[in-house]
Amino acid sequence: MFPRHTRLIPIGTRSLRYIVILCILSLCSLVNSLVFPHQDVMKAEPALSQLWSVIGGSSEGTGLEASDSTAGEPTHEPVLDTLEDLIDALQVMQDKYFVLWQGTWPTSIDWTAAVLGTHVSAALSSLSAGPLDIPDSDGVQGLSFFTLENTVNKFFSDTNAFYFGENAFSVRNQAYDDMLWVVLGWLGSIKFQNLHSDLHYQSSNASSEIPWYGTQFRVPAAHRARIFYELASAGWDKLLCDGGMIWNPYLLPYKNAITNELYISASIEMYLYFPGDPIDAPFIVDSERDESLQRNPHDYAHLKAAVDGYDWLKNSNMTGIGGLYADGFHISGWQGTTNPGSRKCDELNTMVYTYNQGVILSGLRGLWIATLSQAYLQDGYELIDRVLQATGWPHISNRQWKGLGRGGVLEEACDASATCSQDGQTFKGIFFHHLAEFCRPLQPQENRFLAYTARSHPNRDDWSDKYERHLQQCRTYGPWIKHNARAALMTRDSEGRFGSWWGRGWRQLEADGIVDSKALPPGAVDYRNAEQDPEPLEAGFKATMDYNDRGRGRSVETQSGGIAVLRALYQWQSYDTLP
Repeated sequence: MFPRHTRLIPIGTRSLRYIVILCILSLCSLVNSLVFPHQDVMKAEPALSQLWSVIGGSSEGTGLEASDSTAGEPTHEPVLDTLEDLIDALQVMQDKYFVLWQGTWPTSIDWTAAVLGTHVSAALSSLSAGPLDIPDSDGVQGLSFFTLENTVNKFFSDTNAFYFGENAFSVRNQAYDDMLWVVLGWLGSIKFQNLHSDLHYQSSNASSEIPWYGTQFRVPAAHRARIFYELASAGWDKLLCDGGMIWNPYLLPYKNAITNELYISASIEMYLYFPGDPIDAPFIVDSERDESLQRNPHDYAHLKAAVDGYDWLKNSNMTGIGGLYADGFHISGWQGTTNPGSRKCDELNTMVYTYNQGVILSGLRGLWIATLSQAYLQDGYELIDRVLQATGWPHISNRQWKGLGRGGVLEEACDASATCSQDGQTFKGIFFHHLAEFCRPLQPQENRFLAYTARSHPNRDDWSDKYERHLQQCRTYGPWIKHNARAALMTRDSEGRFGSWWGRGWRQLEADGIVDSKALPPGAVDYRNAEQDPEPLEAGFKATMDYNDRGRGRSVETQSGGIAVLRALYQWQSYDTLP
C-alpha cells in the first residue's frame, strides 16, 4: 500500500515519449563519454572501470583495469605498463603540485621549477615519439593518437602557463647554473614542439602539412633561452684556471662540474635547436652585442663554446673516486681580484653527486651530432659505465655503499639519512633525464641536420650506421634502468607520490643503510645538503611509518625523479616497437 500522500498518476503517451527520449539522450551521453574521454582519462582507469560496471559490464578485458604485478608476469607488452605508470606520475605531479592560475609549482624553488618544466617537455617528447596503435593484448589498451593528443595538449598547456609563472626576474640575479637550467628548459620545449609537429602533422603520412598549433610558442621560448644563455655566458672566465665557468658571480670563485656541464649542454643545444629570435625586447642584455649571435640558428659561436667548454672540463682533472666527476674547484689563496692567489684550480671538493654525472651526457650527444666525432660518444659510454659500477651493478644483493648507491640502485649519499635538501632531491631525476637524452633515437630535425651536413662533407655520409651502433650500446643499459625504475615505483604511496630513497624499498636496508661521512671520499664537503639534520633509522620505525616520509618527505622534486626514470624506461622499451 502506498503512503496516504502519494497519488498514482497514469503515464500518458506524451509523458512516455519524453521518458524514452530522456533515456536515449542519457545513453548517448554515456557512450560519448566512453568514445571521447576527458583529458584525465589516462590517469583515471578506476573511475572508468566503475563506469563500465554501471552499464552492466565488467572492466575485465576492457583495457581499463590497473595492472597487477603480483598476478604473475604480464603477457602483453611491458611498455604498456610503463606507459601507464609514466602518465600517472605526470598526472600526480601536475594535479598535486602545479597551480594553473599561478603558472608554476609553488613548492619548488626557481631552479628546480626550470627542471620540472624540462621533465614535462621531455616526457611529452617520449610519448609523442613512442609506439602508437600497439595491438591490445591481455586486457591492456595501447596508446591511440586521440588519447596521445589529448594528453599532450593538457600537459603542454601547463608548460605554456609556466612561461608566465616562471620567476624570470629573480633568476637573472642568481648563479650562472640557475640561468642555464632555464636555457635547457625552454630549448627542451622547442624540441618537443618541433618533434610533435614533424611526427604527427607534417610527416609524409600525416593528413595535413599544416604545422601543429603548438609551434607558435617557439618564439617566446627561444627568446627566453637566448636571453638567459647570454646572461650565463658572462661566467666564462680565463683569469682563473685558464678557462671554465664560475658558479656564482656573488661568491668566492668556484669552478664546479655542474655549471660547466650545463654550459656545454646549453651551448650545443643552442647551436642545434635554437630557431632564432625576432624579439628585441624586453631584457636586452647589451645593445652593442653582435646581432648575429642573438638571432641566427646554427651559430658557430655556440658550437665553439661547447667544444671549448668540454675541452676545458675534460682536461681540468675534476674527477675523483672511481673516475666520477667531483663537485668542483676552489682557488687556493684567493683574496680578491687584486690578489687572486694561485689562479689555479687546485683545491678540489671531492663530493660526488648523481647529477654531475648526467648533465654532460646530453652535451656529448649533441657534440657528436655537430661534429660526428666518435670520441664524444665514447667518453659518454665510459662515464655511464663508471656510474653503473658506483651503484654496485650488477651485484644487486650487495648492501655495501659503492659511491653512488648499492645493490644496483642509484642513490645520493643523503637519501638514507633523509638529509637531502630541495636541491638533493632533484639530482637523480636530472641524471636519468640526461641519460635518456644521450640514448634517445634521432628526431626528424636532427636527421635533416645530419643529412644536410653529409651533403657538404661526403666523409660524413655513414652517420646513420654510426648512430645505430650507438643505440645498440645504449640498449645494454636497459636492465639497469629497469632495476632502478622498479625500485622507484616501490616508493610510491597511496596517492602515487614517489619517495626520494629508492634503495630502501628494494633491499629492505636497516640501520646499516645510513651513509655517514666515513663513506664519503676524502676531502668531500656536501654543500648541497649541509643544512639538513639526519634522521636515524630507529628500531620500530619500520612497522609504523614510511622511510620516505622522513626529512623533507615526498615533494614535487622527488615526483620528478620518478617521471625521469620511467621516461627513460619507456624509451628503452620502445626501441624494438618503433618502426
